[in-house]
Amino acid sequence: MPERALVTGAHGFIGANLVPRLLAGGTEIRAFDNFSRGRRENLGELDVEVVEGDVRDREAVAAALAGVDTVVHLAAFGSVAESVEEPFENFDVNARGTLVLLAASVAAGVEKLVFASTGGAIMGNTPPPVDETTVPWPISPYGASKLCGEAYCHAFAGSFGLPVVALRFANVYGPVSEHKKGAVTNFIKQALRREPLVIYGDGSATRDFLYVDDLCDGICAAVEAPLADDVVHLASGEETSIGDLARLVLELTGAEDVPIRYEERRRGEIERTFAKPERAAELLGFEPAVPLGEGMRKTVDWFVERERAGTPA
Repeated sequence: MPERALVTGAHGFIGANLVPRLLAGGTEIRAFDNFSRGRRENLGELDVEVVEGDVRDREAVAAALAGVDTVVHLAAFGSVAESVEEPFENFDVNARGTLVLLAASVAAGVEKLVFASTGGAIMGNTPPPVDETTVPWPISPYGASKLCGEAYCHAFAGSFGLPVVALRFANVYGPVSEHKKGAVTNFIKQALRREPLVIYGDGSATRDFLYVDDLCDGICAAVEAPLADDVVHLASGEETSIGDLARLVLELTGAEDVPIRYEERRRGEIERTFAKPERAAELLGFEPAVPLGEGMRKTVDWFVERERAGTPA
């Protein structure tokens, strides 16, 4: 594991699960976040250096990279629906912010950068299953901005020799996800409040759901692996419909009598997606271990315990 790493967006959902893993491996962590969505308490009393800043701020990013040998870039404008409403801000954070970070990483002599991309939105409505040989064809500004980020990663590897790995995340779920935008969080919150679960479309749209512990296994492996200019899908390889996900949440929360309400499909959202993680298995030894039912049970339990503790999501 690296000696010292900068994690951008460290106080968000994935960062809150990843940082303890990196610390346990002996890596010193500098946690960089603008706290627009991440919460300081997500890293609690962990022994990390917290730096408040924005990835678009060149001076703040340059200062945060001092003495760092590895970067895990998680900070992002991460909502497809919101990217349709705010495409310029989405580009500014995801594309320009990534460019700022890459340029500063070269100047700082960073030895490795791991970029959090996306496996679904970047592919659009390309028939699944997809893999690293599939041509990306995003239909949302969010997907386009992540593809742009990947392109800059590849360009900086080619032009400046910066070792970069772009990881295309599946739909990640798990504990500490109360502020995540997506079906899992929305369904659990609605079910616990005994409010109708809202599905956009007829429920037949599919996603590839990956438990956050499995994702963190993949990220840690990518940090350690001798890869210099690669794209890798981190996915479960399983296709699950949004309708089936909603019914699973109702079952796990004991809210089977809560209705499901169907609303008009939202712009920019894809119909079907799942990815084949064979390359991740080959290059990273990646093998998802948590099936959807088990992972969803753990996630629901986390939300329930949070409510019992008087800190509802």
